[in-house]
Amino acid sequence: MVFGFFSKKCLGIDIGSFSVKIVEISLSGKKGKLENYLEFKLPGPSSSLRTFSSDNLLLLSDKVSDIILALLDKAKIKEKDVAFSIPDFSTFFTVFSLPPMSDEEVARAVEFEARHYIPLPINEVTIDWQVIEKGGISLGARTKILLVAVPKKVLANYQRVATLSGLRLKNIEAEIFGLIRSSIPEEKSREPVCLVDFGHESTTVSIVENKTLKLSHSYDISGGKLTNALSRGLGVDYNKAEELKIKYGLDPKNKNVYKILDSQIKPLYLEINKICRQFYQDEGRKINNVIFSGGSSVMLGLENYLASGIEKNILIANPFSSVSFPKGLEERLKQIGPIFAIALGAALRELES
Repeated sequence: MVFGFFSKKCLGIDIGSFSVKIVEISLSGKKGKLENYLEFKLPGPSSSLRTFSSDNLLLLSDKVSDIILALLDKAKIKEKDVAFSIPDFSTFFTVFSLPPMSDEEVARAVEFEARHYIPLPINEVTIDWQVIEKGGISLGARTKILLVAVPKKVLANYQRVATLSGLRLKNIEAEIFGLIRSSIPEEKSREPVCLVDFGHESTTVSIVENKTLKLSHSYDISGGKLTNALSRGLGVDYNKAEELKIKYGLDPKNKNVYKILDSQIKPLYLEINKICRQFYQDEGRKINNVIFSGGSSVMLGLENYLASGIEKNILIANPFSSVSFPKGLEERLKQIGPIFAIALGAALRELES
């Protein structure tokens, strides 16, 4: 007999190249409860939490684990179960089609086809896949498959971080799946939406329908690139440029900052419009909502700026709205929610399993 005195807990950890975000949630009943959240940022671009190894960006395991241990100690977090997210640049996605066949035949066909789509030897990656659109038996019908591949070196790297941090690794997933879980409101989950992760290192634009990933593209547009552009354009150092970006953002009143940021961000909304149009042409379903997440989505003036260039409803993700928390934190959590969306999504998967 379960009386509910004890609740299941889990940590979700999002490790970027320059930051670590941790969310601790518990599950008592049907809804998650926020227990804690923490973020650590490196002071500038001169140091990183990753290093190049062959074709992969691997974590500096000792450095990352030291940061995680310090954060957990600071917050007096005792929970050991952890779910990690893997960034897009360490994950390979593709969508391809198969002719009508049985479920057993699909599984064998995916295994065979995977080697034609993955740019690495098949024995060096771990693959996962799911049917995102089931084809019928009529002539010309196709079954669409979403294929995900992660280098085994990357997975081993995260396992080492967990071990050095004294944590029990319960789950690893590509960060887009955590974003889908935490950032798409339930009332919009059945219709196609454009989900944009506007991060520090890159931006990923995805089309999601029924909380299923339909397609995903990454772009070399990011918060870090914006700061570098301001640094060069205004002749200031990186930290000062970051300060100006946060203070003024896309406020047209500061023409110098606005002009530089506008030139950097405009290609992004052009790509978003292009992807939404292409989806409508291919699938016949219109996208009405674009949801922005990621640290750069909290930039001052971004929502109004995008509304002038994207003819859709522009929403800034509010992931903490899916869990319970003390009432006094509502405004603060709404402001920082997009920054913690991936970490929260990772933790939610483990509690839902």
